[in-house]
Amino acid sequence: MADHSRAKKSGLGADIDKKQEDRYDAEEAAGVMDCIVEWVNEVVGADHEKIASSGQREMHRALANGVMLCKLINKLSEHCGKKCIGFKKNANTTFVAMGNIESYNKACLEYGLGKEFTFQSTDLWEGRKAPFLNVINGLHSLGFEANAKGYPVLYKGQIEKYLDNQ
Repeated sequence: MADHSRAKKSGLGADIDKKQEDRYDAEEAAGVMDCIVEWVNEVVGADHEKIASSGQREMHRALANGVMLCKLINKLSEHCGKKCIGFKKNANTTFVAMGNIESYNKACLEYGLGKEFTFQSTDLWEGRKAPFLNVINGLHSLGFEANAKGYPVLYKGQIEKYLDNQ
């Protein structure tokens, strides 16, 4: 999953990754990941193995193949009377997992989530901490969208976001 043969970033690229990692740490300290894990586990229920903890590695392990994400968006879509998406349950290859993640992102757009809250498949698949923040932000925003649509499992994340200069 994670590509350890990738060259280490330097200069501006390293600075951007460091800033994203710092933001990830701030979100984690604020309890956002705990809220996401609790909400996703409750929405998906017995249809999928639960995410064991809110640690980045564990969340990545549970979400990387896109199956749990597809089950999540299908539950939310069913509640609104929208069509469920198809996905591959045996996502053992990169190609299949990327397809599942892309299907999830498209379904999120149809559900009403803004395009700015979707993420690139590689943000999730590679499992690097800095890009994984995009996945966290997407799930955080999906939780609020579900709340706005009256989904019975309430997402309890905080609305506050931090400015770059704080």
